[in-house]
Amino acid sequence: MAVNPWILLDTAKVPGGESDLRLMRRGTEYAIMAGATSLMNSRMSGSEEALATLSWERIASQPKPHMLIGGLGMGFTLRAAQAILPADARITVAELVPAVVAWARGPMADVFGTSLADPRVAIREADVGKLLDEENRYDAILLDVDNGPEGLTRDSNDSLYTLKGLRRAMRALRAGGVLAVWSSHTSAPFTKRLTSAGFLVEEARVRSRGSKGGERHHIWLASKAR
Repeated sequence: MAVNPWILLDTAKVPGGESDLRLMRRGTEYAIMAGATSLMNSRMSGSEEALATLSWERIASQPKPHMLIGGLGMGFTLRAAQAILPADARITVAELVPAVVAWARGPMADVFGTSLADPRVAIREADVGKLLDEENRYDAILLDVDNGPEGLTRDSNDSLYTLKGLRRAMRALRAGGVLAVWSSHTSAPFTKRLTSAGFLVEEARVRSRGSKGGERHHIWLASKAR
């Protein structure tokens, strides 16, 4: 039986990172790699989609909701948010690596479809941490950067998950807002930091392929009191 090999489509530098990102394709399947680690795969979107749906469940009563998504990736979280947020919502997506946005409009245009043309959506080519300086701005902050609280591609991502970084996120949230954090694994120290920052913390275990199973991933849902 012939083997369908992975083909390298492009590489990209991560600002402040040690490993380049590589966009790979095998038939209709795409993967974004950092070194030997697969950060995301077009066949495994369940947990990234859950990041949006679980967050929305906690802010559904908020008028004209504003959601900040940290990390465009393959757009799984973005498209899940678009499917459930109302017409008067705003979705800001912060993506640090310009090439990832270019991939969405180019080699992976068939994956993204028309999602980037949605008038509710604003793409910011910036570190998501830079968008947390304004107080009471967002109803939901969704972080899917690197591989979770113990990052792999960029040391400065760690600042998002420190006590100081979490308190910045708290200030950037409106009352009743939620900080949702995706991770490939759980972390008791991170749960403790969320609590220390003043959040009401829930945790969810989700499958990488949703109802089809796959690896178990972890999502923290940290709410700000009303």
